[in-house]
Amino acid sequence: MLAATAGHTSALEPFVASYQVYRNGKPVGDATMQVVKSGDARWRIDLGIRGTRGLAGLTGINIEQSTLFDVAGMHYRPLSQSTVRRALFGGKRNVGVYDWNATTARWQGDVKKTRRGAIPLRAGDMSGLLINLAIIRDAQPGKALHYRFVDDGRVRDQDYVVAPEQESMLVDELSYNAMRVNRVQSGAEETILWVASGVPTPIRILQRENGQDSLDLRLIEYKGVN
Repeated sequence: MLAATAGHTSALEPFVASYQVYRNGKPVGDATMQVVKSGDARWRIDLGIRGTRGLAGLTGINIEQSTLFDVAGMHYRPLSQSTVRRALFGGKRNVGVYDWNATTARWQGDVKKTRRGAIPLRAGDMSGLLINLAIIRDAQPGKALHYRFVDDGRVRDQDYVVAPEQESMLVDELSYNAMRVNRVQSGAEETILWVASGVPTPIRILQRENGQDSLDLRLIEYKGVN
């Protein structure tokens, strides 16, 4: 077994990553996360989660999310965001636009009426996918992280704490020293990410509700894209 020794990389780079998806310790599907760069200095991050055939409608994990963004100073600045959820008897889709000239964001589609109004934007506001990238950029052992989540017509302050000690994790026969990043628990929801220096995507993303694993993405492999 080889040990990964790559140094910390904060520069944004295109990549594609594959994950195995688990629920309550059992495999229920797969996922792909990618970051791509367009020719107009814009970027896009996509996450697609697919349930195992025959279980997709039952598990409710057929989801596609995408955020178009640019980089403004130290901020990953969202420009638009879309979410598509497919289910056995239908699905939902919503689209959000972040207007930085008007400093407002607004969602349409399958969004609750209470979430369709304009949301005032602040510098540093991000979608959920962009917060994952920011954690990779910002995480250091023992560090506290704060972000403002603006996504799906909702606004939430999110605080994370990076564990002081690193953990050994295996990805594609490489052992990484990973940093465990816990979101400060809000109600019944809990989010934990593991990130490692030199790896552009989370090694693992675990979401829990009421003490039970609701979604667990474990990295299988990743590669840079030219």
